[in-house]
Amino acid sequence: MQHIFSKVRKAVEDFEMIEEGDKIAVGVSAGKDSLTMLYTLSFMRRFYPKKFDVVAITVDMGFEGMDFLPIKEFCDKIDVEFHLVPSQIKQIVFDIRKEENPCSLCANLRRGILNSTAKSLGCNKVALGHHLDDVVETFFLSLFFEGRIYCFSPKTYLDRTQITTIRPMIYLKEHDLRAAARKLELPVITNLCPANGKTNRQRMKEFVKSLKQFHPATKDLVFNAIKRNIWGLKD
Repeated sequence: MQHIFSKVRKAVEDFEMIEEGDKIAVGVSAGKDSLTMLYTLSFMRRFYPKKFDVVAITVDMGFEGMDFLPIKEFCDKIDVEFHLVPSQIKQIVFDIRKEENPCSLCANLRRGILNSTAKSLGCNKVALGHHLDDVVETFFLSLFFEGRIYCFSPKTYLDRTQITTIRPMIYLKEHDLRAAARKLELPVITNLCPANGKTNRQRMKEFVKSLKQFHPATKDLVFNAIKRNIWGLKD
């Protein structure tokens, strides 16, 4: 876990993600990434020099069979306030609109609910669980499907909601988080979305993995290029 804490702290400090008195809402999807981030931030608040607080928010998208009680129990264990927000996202995306490519609409709806809930709870920041692999995959998705050089930012201020979005895990790779989730025995809940594993992002994940055959460090090289040329952070 020391590796996790070290990488998160470096990202937080490189991009000035946390300030004194912040109240940070962690978007908890119940997957390994968001749960590892929740654990890490809940632990960091004990020793980080700038004092901050953490609350957990899970948006229930409306899929039958989802039991979030283990998440509630985990939050109780690490002394984090937990909020479960019901929604009709599943109904809107799959039943009413019958989206063939549902991910973009679903993500926008979830972010809207997450940000408005965070605002109502007095939070000024929302932490999302994107990691290094997500950064590289998003870059290639934008390049191949939109024809533009783009990637989300580590820290973004949203004027409309007056919420700042932060991504403290951008220096961590997915295998780091998978190992941490196993070690911590986190209560990961299986994603019941029918599009899970069938999206353009999943195909891009497989493409990025295939780049190892050309150069074993391709993922790191692309990430460092994004860090320097898109985010403007020098080594």
